[in-house]
Amino acid sequence: FEDEDVLIINKPPGLVVHPASGNPDGTLVNGVAWYLQQQNPTVTEETLPRFGLVHRIDKNTSGLLVIAKTNKAVSSLAKEFYEHTIKRLYIALVWGDVQQDSGTIIAHVGRHQRFRKQFDAYPDGEYGKEAITHYRVLERFGYVTLIECKLETGRTHQIRVHMQHIGHPLFNDDTYGRDRIVKGTVYSKYKAFVENCFVLCPRHALHARTLGFTHPRSRQRLHFSSELPDDMLEVI
Repeated sequence: FEDEDVLIINKPPGLVVHPASGNPDGTLVNGVAWYLQQQNPTVTEETLPRFGLVHRIDKNTSGLLVIAKTNKAVSSLAKEFYEHTIKRLYIALVWGDVQQDSGTIIAHVGRHQRFRKQFDAYPDGEYGKEAITHYRVLERFGYVTLIECKLETGRTHQIRVHMQHIGHPLFNDDTYGRDRIVKGTVYSKYKAFVENCFVLCPRHALHARTLGFTHPRSRQRLHFSSELPDDMLEVI
């Protein structure tokens, strides 16, 4: 979806959102900057990240992302994120049989004290930033569970860290150590089956499915939804 104020993108897995030292180009922001330059030659890759990106999703997470095209849109959307009025629903496949049909995880999320590229949950709230995730079970597969997560806050790696915190890390999440068999049997056929699933979905199984917000100009409530990508569908 696109109008004069916002751009909604359904990001494929494997695409980095924002340029950084390890990924200076070939990112979503690079591509959007080029696209917007065709409409307005005054836009540069240097100015776009400063006013366009109000949130991001991980490289290996697929799904919906909103980019603001004007300073007014940035202010409006940033305010919504700050006030937690943005609606965001994610679909995740996690290890283990999640006991409760629904629940809420409240634990601060901050950088890991030892591994600086990772984040960790701090339930006592002395470190990191407040983070709240509501989850609901969609389908149970025995050793793994398909869940829906509703974000009340938007911390880096929030769903991945929170689910690991309650003992149900994301399926094939190499950063948080669960790209190996966590639940199940010791039989070689089961191991081969899971490894085949890792091949089908070679990334953590997380998809940003729903995005809802108030349009910065019309003030109408907009709601966007995207289908699960093929790799997660095949594994499910």
